Amino acid sequence: YAPPQVRKAQETLDDKKREELGRLKKMVNGLINRLSEPNLSSISGQMEDLYMANSRKDMNETLTDILMNACVTAVAMPARLMMEHVLLVSILHHNVGIEVGAHFLEAVVKKFDELCKSDAEGKECENLLALIAHLYNFHVVHSLLIFDILKKLVGTFTEKEIELILFLLKNVGFSLRKDDALALKELITEAQRKANTAEKKLQDQARVRFMLETMLALRNNDMRKIPGYDPEPVEKLRKLQRTLVHSSGSGKETQLRVSLESLLNADRVGRWWIVGSSWSGAPMIDDKTSKTEEKLQIGKVSSKIMELARKQRMNTDIRRSIFCVLMTSEDFMDAFEKLLK
Repeated sequence: YAPPQVRKAQETLDDKKREELGRLKKMVNGLINRLSEPNLSSISGQMEDLYMANSRKDMNETLTDILMNACVTAVAMPARLMMEHVLLVSILHHNVGIEVGAHFLEAVVKKFDELCKSDAEGKECENLLALIAHLYNFHVVHSLLIFDILKKLVGTFTEKEIELILFLLKNVGFSLRKDDALALKELITEAQRKANTAEKKLQDQARVRFMLETMLALRNNDMRKIPGYDPEPVEKLRKLQRTLVHSSGSGKETQLRVSLESLLNADRVGRWWIVGSSWSGAPMIDDKTSKTEEKLQIGKVSSKIMELARKQRMNTDIRRSIFCVLMTSEDFMDAFEKLLK
């Protein structure tokens, strides 16, 4: 039961919070709408200031919502516009903290998985895949995730999946070859095997042949064989990224090395890739182990020490044990031995 005055205070607090979030959303929306390559420097600076002035959680949620609404549309997004949006996320990921990129990536991957399962007619899947591809291009995420997605698409292997494989390989194929040539080779072998078995079922044979030719061109490092492939825009924006990232750690050490499965099960098993991420839910270890775990034995300790422990608010068995060990040890070696026990 909440008394009326507490309820009233809570309601005014909620209204105030809602108003603040609305104001924040307007500011972020204004910045995103003006985003372009020439003013990327000033906009990323203003976004960093907003991160310093507001809570990270609010900022991450607001930024992710606005970017998802802007980029995930039923029509194909212009590649240049998509790259600029992702580059902003990348700069904030490196300058503010990795939880910025991690939050955005998780939202994108979950939405992509959800749309892949449904038979959506629009270009939302391609747009989401382009976001993931550029997050990889601008060193937010490791190639591990891209290979996971490609394996999943090759595993299903319908017309829609073939389109997505071609789209992804065109965007990041040569970078994947540079990062992990062996994994790419295995993927190509698997795709060839799938193409041979699924040959009769698929109507569009030309598309399958085109995909296999693209894969072979990648394996042989032959850029001319891929129509419309142009690495220039990504390279240009990568140079811009290097000038805008403050820390020297702008390279691959800040990449999120996280698998597709981990991202999709984040709510169930926690987000280990974000340092200090709190997690509440079902314990990751089986209950059986915790049931058999015995209570810590404090041993024979005087009531005076126990009273002191209580006064110092040592409120769990392990805290009381450590406190009693520290208070009753003869010297540091004795304390060390007892703590080990």
